[in-house]
Amino acid sequence: MPATVYFTDFSATSRENLTAKTARLIRNAGLSKAVDEGDLCAVKIHFGEKGNTAFIRPPYIASILKTIKNEGAHPFLTDANTLYKGARSDSVSHIKTAVENGFSFSSMDSVPVVIADGLRGKTETAVEVNRKNCSHAYIGTEIVQADALISVAHFKGHELTGFGGTLKNLGMGAASRRGKLTQHSNVSPKIKRKNCIGCGECAAHCPSAAIHLEEKKAYLDAEQCIGCGECIVRCPSRAVTIRWNQTIPTFFEKMIEYTEGVLKNKEGKCLFVNFIADVSPKCDCVPFNEYPIVRDIGIVASTDPVALDQASVDLVNGETALEGSTLETNRGKGEDKITGLYPKVDWPYQLEYAEKLGLGTREYILETVETLSYDSS
Repeated sequence: MPATVYFTDFSATSRENLTAKTARLIRNAGLSKAVDEGDLCAVKIHFGEKGNTAFIRPPYIASILKTIKNEGAHPFLTDANTLYKGARSDSVSHIKTAVENGFSFSSMDSVPVVIADGLRGKTETAVEVNRKNCSHAYIGTEIVQADALISVAHFKGHELTGFGGTLKNLGMGAASRRGKLTQHSNVSPKIKRKNCIGCGECAAHCPSAAIHLEEKKAYLDAEQCIGCGECIVRCPSRAVTIRWNQTIPTFFEKMIEYTEGVLKNKEGKCLFVNFIADVSPKCDCVPFNEYPIVRDIGIVASTDPVALDQASVDLVNGETALEGSTLETNRGKGEDKITGLYPKVDWPYQLEYAEKLGLGTREYILETVETLSYDSS
């Protein structure tokens, strides 16, 4: 049976602005069924890296939080610390970055930021999943202990997964540092030395000191590498690339098994939202963002995370690529933009595996939430 995915575009009128329409969208999608009065509700978002401006605009998040509060629940904004070094690798820096990017207590309708896995990414709960690759998923404790969960994801491209949406926002984003390492442990990058300019950015930001410079070229110790991918996003000359082999499907499987762990014991208590705007080629974790590959399309919401991500991909692929973007192939309407960005990533596999585990269905009905017309009274 197909799931219902609710969609609205970014049009607005004097009768209903975009933040109000966002609130109406999530109500139509089933917010009142997901949260009950008195619930401690985790709102899982990505606060954006310093220097990146493609993350979801704070006024949208504030509207969602206010709508949750109107249901009688008590929301808190949350994310887990990063595996790599950066502005979000501990909760002090993470909260500071969130505030600097516009997610402050005052701007978020007096809703606090609570980092899910504690001060240094070690406050975790082992959730039993007993799947092919993982017996347990190590999830940030504050997300596990929440009564309800609202995922609000910025849909964009991603170097490892092809795209980042709800499944990645939960499976990777809610994992503790140990959980992130478990998922990345079989992914080892390689360095094309002919492209290496010897800048040292990869070595400077490697959390496991697995990279060093010799004769102005970077060298990687594969045994010491933890597979976090930080070197890939830091390299300015694209000398560091993914080692595409049989381990990549395993990476997808682990991420989806972790998503199952995040959602466990929250059946009927979740809602998922994707913002398909500023669709940048890379993750919001990089300290910059490139020109979007397609126009701002809209916002989608559903109680089915698999259908939501599938619908988001379909909406992006249904567009014509923007001039000026880094997307060089598959630019036409209906062509696969995700494969155009990352031709070696079998992005559908994550959706197929999530469907296999029973997390949702790839079949969906798109129901449009129309913009309210001008008030003629």
